[in-house]
Amino acid sequence: MSKGEVVSKNPQSNISNVLTIAGSDSGGGAGIQADLKTFSALGVYGASVITALTAQNTSEVRGVFPVTPDFIRLQLETVFDDIEIKAVKTGMLGSADVVSEVAKDLRRRDILLVVDPVMISKSGNALLQADAVTTVIEQLFPLAELITPNLPEAAAILKMEEPGSLEGMQEMARLLHRLGPANVLLKGGHLMGEECPDIFFDGDQFEIFQQVRINTQNTHGTGCSLASAVTAYLAKGESVTEAVSHAKQYITSAIDNADNLNVGAGHGPVNHFHAYW
Repeated sequence: MSKGEVVSKNPQSNISNVLTIAGSDSGGGAGIQADLKTFSALGVYGASVITALTAQNTSEVRGVFPVTPDFIRLQLETVFDDIEIKAVKTGMLGSADVVSEVAKDLRRRDILLVVDPVMISKSGNALLQADAVTTVIEQLFPLAELITPNLPEAAAILKMEEPGSLEGMQEMARLLHRLGPANVLLKGGHLMGEECPDIFFDGDQFEIFQQVRINTQNTHGTGCSLASAVTAYLAKGESVTEAVSHAKQYITSAIDNADNLNVGAGHGPVNHFHAYW
């Protein structure tokens, strides 16, 4: 085999291949690391394109080192040239230039896309530049099979106050859907109360996923892991509603078993491998 020659893709594998495009979390609880753990736990093969390195732990983000758009493009081309990817999840993208580069590549591929519009870390650090929000809306949302914002992210996207009720969340989901994605999963973990409602909207009907709030501070990586779980189930052939329902069950159990890990002094990670450890 000559240098640079690519081995033909293997269409006979029973394992679905998925790709995460996101930042690296040196603490291992969120980002690329959480995505790959989720993929593995749910029985799909995970590849990765890293958009940024972060120096972070369970308590803080001390630094962010962005990867250049050119190298992100090289990672994308190299993965897709060799691996048959069924679904893609995007997380932390950081800048408008990176968003544009990712959107340009994905636009020419017929692929299932889940967009987690990561903007703020659990410790409160900005992970998406302000001028990149519009680029995410205009270039990534129209490609997405599903977007998974939480309430602060949705409020920033729509430039409105966070809702304080299910009715307010439903109206917010309608507005998000008008921005172009095929489906919306609006996460309500920031809503005050004993329950954490997530609202799924397909442009026609709502489905509400209610979950009693679990008393733990170990929720680092929850959003990344939920979006990755949906991506895994989509790659395995489930419908969007089935994928969301099963992903919710997975992340709820991962949070419920998070205290078995107790990693770090801050917001520790969820337990991705709760079914195995």
